[in-house]
Amino acid sequence: MNVLVKSATIVDPKSDFHNQTVDILIEKGIISEISATINNPKNYKELSLDNLHASQGWFDSSVSFGEPGYEERETIENGLLTAGKSGFTAVAVNANTNPVIDSYADISYLKSKAQKNAVNLYPIGALTKNSEGKDLAELFDMTNAGAVAFYDYQHPISNPNLMKLALLYASNFDGLVCSFPQESKISGMGVMNENVTSTSLGLKGNPALAEELQIARDLFILEYTEGKLHIPTISTAKSVELIRAAKRKTLDITCSVAIHNLIYTDEHLNTFNTNFKVLPPLRTASDLKALIEGLKDGTIDMVTSDHNPIDIEDKKIEFDFAKYGTIGLESAFGALNSIFTVKKTIELLTKGKKRFGIDSTAIKVGATADLTLFDPNTAYTFSKDLILSRSKNTMFDGRELKGKVYGIIANNQLITN
Repeated sequence: MNVLVKSATIVDPKSDFHNQTVDILIEKGIISEISATINNPKNYKELSLDNLHASQGWFDSSVSFGEPGYEERETIENGLLTAGKSGFTAVAVNANTNPVIDSYADISYLKSKAQKNAVNLYPIGALTKNSEGKDLAELFDMTNAGAVAFYDYQHPISNPNLMKLALLYASNFDGLVCSFPQESKISGMGVMNENVTSTSLGLKGNPALAEELQIARDLFILEYTEGKLHIPTISTAKSVELIRAAKRKTLDITCSVAIHNLIYTDEHLNTFNTNFKVLPPLRTASDLKALIEGLKDGTIDMVTSDHNPIDIEDKKIEFDFAKYGTIGLESAFGALNSIFTVKKTIELLTKGKKRFGIDSTAIKVGATADLTLFDPNTAYTFSKDLILSRSKNTMFDGRELKGKVYGIIANNQLITN
């Protein structure tokens, strides 16, 4: 694949061309020249787009597709295309399929299905067999097959000894253990954040305490085992404080936050729109503020769309019985870019790579082209006709966003909208 990218402003602090507007010549998937102006004697395809910006390819650490088993929600092929058109060149895919991804063969299956795609798929294996929280899955075997982490997606590990064993065992091969932050006996049957809003709506509450107790427990176990832990999708102010304190102790801990928890609060559930039913639930305005501050000071390491397609039959029902989840790949950049600077937005969309063992290369001559192309200034209203996923369960319908994705250049392929 040969392409000449014209007049692109580089957003990459690790590049010598950061903040410069340049032409980028890519030949056979490799950046062969970067200069103020590059001629095109070989008549390569040219990309010349309004207010074009280019950064290192973006990464999402928590994406669900459905295949195998739930192809009606999303397939791997369409999911990766959606990711690419949303600006992501790499995604870590959760194990919440049918069957659950918990063996060498399962990881190999996912990787084989994703071959020859522009977007790299990095499988996350289940931490326990069938994500049932009883026995550890084949962690070492899955690592050898290409798993980048281990996580029972949205299933908390209730047995603290099992978490201890997981952290000890995985430390033998530098495995990354993920623990969903929820104490199930406290959360009970709660379907939204527990406070005055849940009381006024007559919905069972899932208190912040449930998240914070689990995180506190896991941090004690982490300190004891000296393991390697990632806590996905924290949602409360106290959670930020707990992780900030753990980092001061230099524990090997990282965490993420779902982008929708930076945009919406529990007050948005007053219409009983099940697209706002997510896990962890939307919290309060003070929690939202603390999460944003946590990102600014580095306590929270990365953001995720927590993209989770759910078919209409499981969403257009009573709120209590609807499944948790919202899609988020298509709206991720526009949502983040509406609350942070462009530089911070790109940092947050690329920062998680190192934690998941994914290479990150500065935009420079000789490097493999792994680029996201975008316009950070275009404002628009997100609507369902912009959804590329098979499932349409978005909470961003009607939301004002800022920033348009043009596409990606990755794996010697060009994908554009």
